[in-house]
Amino acid sequence: MSPASEAVTPRFRFLPAVNTWKYHLLLATVAILILGPLGGVAASYMNFSLGFFVASQVLSGILGSVVTYGYGAEGKHGANYMQTMAASVASLCAMSVLIQAMVWLGMPQPPAWQLMLFVGCVGMFGVGVGMLYTPLLVDRLQLDYPSGYAVANILRALTDKRLLKASIAKLGGGTGLGILAALLTEKVARVAALSISSSTVGAGMVVGSRITVPAMCMGLLGLALTPHLRDIGWLGPDDPYRKIGFLISLAMICGAALVDLALLAVQAVARIRGRAQAPVDDEPQWKKVNVPRLIAWVLGWGAAVVVVATQVLHQPVGFIVFGLALSLLFVLINGIAYGISDNNPISSAFVMSVLLMSLLGLKDPLVGLMASSILLISTSVGCDMQQDRSTGWRLGTNRVVQFRYQVLGIFMGAVLCVALARIFMTAYPVLSVNQLDHPDTKVGQWGSAMTYKFVGAIRDLGALSEHKVKALLIGLGVGFTLEVIRKVVRRHPAYLRFVQGSRTGFGVGWVMDSVVLASPYAYAFGGFIALQATLWFGAGGILTSLFNTGSKRFARPPAPGETVLPEDMSTMSLVGGGLIAGESLFYLFVGLFGLLALLG
Repeated sequence: MSPASEAVTPRFRFLPAVNTWKYHLLLATVAILILGPLGGVAASYMNFSLGFFVASQVLSGILGSVVTYGYGAEGKHGANYMQTMAASVASLCAMSVLIQAMVWLGMPQPPAWQLMLFVGCVGMFGVGVGMLYTPLLVDRLQLDYPSGYAVANILRALTDKRLLKASIAKLGGGTGLGILAALLTEKVARVAALSISSSTVGAGMVVGSRITVPAMCMGLLGLALTPHLRDIGWLGPDDPYRKIGFLISLAMICGAALVDLALLAVQAVARIRGRAQAPVDDEPQWKKVNVPRLIAWVLGWGAAVVVVATQVLHQPVGFIVFGLALSLLFVLINGIAYGISDNNPISSAFVMSVLLMSLLGLKDPLVGLMASSILLISTSVGCDMQQDRSTGWRLGTNRVVQFRYQVLGIFMGAVLCVALARIFMTAYPVLSVNQLDHPDTKVGQWGSAMTYKFVGAIRDLGALSEHKVKALLIGLGVGFTLEVIRKVVRRHPAYLRFVQGSRTGFGVGWVMDSVVLASPYAYAFGGFIALQATLWFGAGGILTSLFNTGSKRFARPPAPGETVLPEDMSTMSLVGGGLIAGESLFYLFVGLFGLLALLG
């Protein structure tokens, strides 16, 4: 905390002073006992019913702001701490589908305490890895993390009177539209057929067309290639492109990441030799993290995962270590995808890990599930860590304190993950029916699409086909080559002068960045999700670009005394963040309603 924050006087007498033990006790109690379980119930319910879950950072940020409103503008940091902890709880609760997968596969379930211990250790490892990559993804690459962007805007708007007056209509309007869109999607068949998601549109509005249009182009390219892929046997007669496209997309991200990491390594060596690195004292206090301790944290909890998996759950050490090693890679890859598109392709990472273990000769489904679970949990909580740090980066929130709140959330999340799985499957026996073996079972609302994908991948263990290997190699080559060309072209002085010098140059630059030489990270998103979702994502980005272009053309200077919003709190980012918040709120209510019906 800054000295200024220490001197903040709460608006209400009953509130404890900022940065005291009573202050942190208040925040932690509300987050871990109220906000976290609320988000956890919603996440578990959504995964069991719909097969996906909406990250709860936005929702928790809104509710946390209610608690910290009495601290004025400084309350944004307290609300950020609470949403960080609550999101950790919800993220782990969503992993309850792993226990459902064990039931579908007919595996003997270990005692609850053993599962809680395993999930907790993996969660601690994952948040440490996520924190390690923060300087690269958040500080260096400055990825958008649309939901983290939305949370930062919401916290500033709801805890600062000046910003609140200027932004509440835009934020509130977007939230209302998000709730309405989610409601219509649930209740009106024609709307549901459009596959519209207000959070997908909102994420596109936050990141803009240079990110969303490439994703849309990849989706359309996949649609065009689908008949050919079916003819050559890469896809089944009714399979969509993304069944093979996610492998190509993951490999594209790997290829592009190799280029970026190589350049960063060269730059790091140059800085060390030239002593060009900024002095440590120049780094803001809130950013400082003890890197040796963080590395020790990752190594220590990684060792704990190995011990629990081998000595308590009796798994072979080799594939458990392999799962930890893959986590180091995929927390980075998924973090990049999450930072660009607000989509964390954890299912794709899980399937990829199964394919790689199959290539190494693994045939035991239980070992495959446990080792892949390490990757799944790590990418879930690790990418959440990065998104939370992106919010903190915009607000100037103390990273060490934020990390501690997330760690506390992991403890509660590990317990609730196992408990909610048992509660839901006991109350609704249909959740225990393997839908792959019994496709005619009437499951009602319990579609469990995520579990379906996990179990399908595990049952194919040992059958890594030749065409999947080719898909991986194609994606790797395309991602690497494209990123190299982009780096060369975008750094050429003549090109930069042209695209910055006229409207024609601006248009050419947009086409190059969005279609011809777009980022492989942005292209890759089109292979992770259904075509309709990429189209809505693209529509959101195009809408933002059109609005911003028109606003600049007809902009008027601010009147005397008029509040000017910060650049990263633009109209479209606020409306887009509201759409994300609205869908989050709606599904919270759906989750609570489902729990009440369960208890009734």
